[in-house]
Amino acid sequence: MNGRPPVPVFDVNETLSDMAPMGARFADVGAPRHLAQLWFATLLRDGFALAAAGDNETFSALGKGVLRQLLRESLDEPNLDAAVDHVMGGFLALPLHPDVPAGVRELRAAGFRLVTLSNGSAQVAQNLLATAGIRDDFEALLSVEDAGSWKPARRAYEYAARSCAVGLSEMLLVAVHPWDINGAARAGMSTAWVNRRGVPYPDYFAEPTHTVVSLTELVTALTG
Repeated sequence: MNGRPPVPVFDVNETLSDMAPMGARFADVGAPRHLAQLWFATLLRDGFALAAAGDNETFSALGKGVLRQLLRESLDEPNLDAAVDHVMGGFLALPLHPDVPAGVRELRAAGFRLVTLSNGSAQVAQNLLATAGIRDDFEALLSVEDAGSWKPARRAYEYAARSCAVGLSEMLLVAVHPWDINGAARAGMSTAWVNRRGVPYPDYFAEPTHTVVSLTELVTALTG
């Protein structure tokens, strides 16, 4: 790393944003709350499948498509479009996890460059961080929509490295998702797994360089 500190690259959905309120969006339209988790997992599965086949689709398009399939079991066809729009709109209203603002500010105060890299749109990250008053702490908000492939494909991480004018080995992927940690590690990045739930790390993925329970621990892990 040539003696320079790594550039932390933050995943957005679930790593920075608290997606728990999405359950209420499903309930609002008459669907079970638990469908929120199934929806997000299915969305990711289909995004990964497309990436593995060399295809690419936006998070929004996939999200809407999966929603229509899931909500058909609970809603009549005439109500589907409005329900899909209501649920998707929830992404623009999600809060940050409580540890995020302080953790971000501590990293910036310690001199780290900060960027995001999301499988979602950059606009979602923009709204999320601006609402919390920490948008200016980030140098860039990156989306795989400009990379040509979803994470965890190597191409996505290479796009982030090019955007920051550093090598992959000079970047640190920060995420709650072990699949993202594994992808970044295989690409040559260092990694930090945010384990807020206190669950074991899957032993079939590359181990994270650092494990923290909140972002407020990250600056100590990187500088201590």
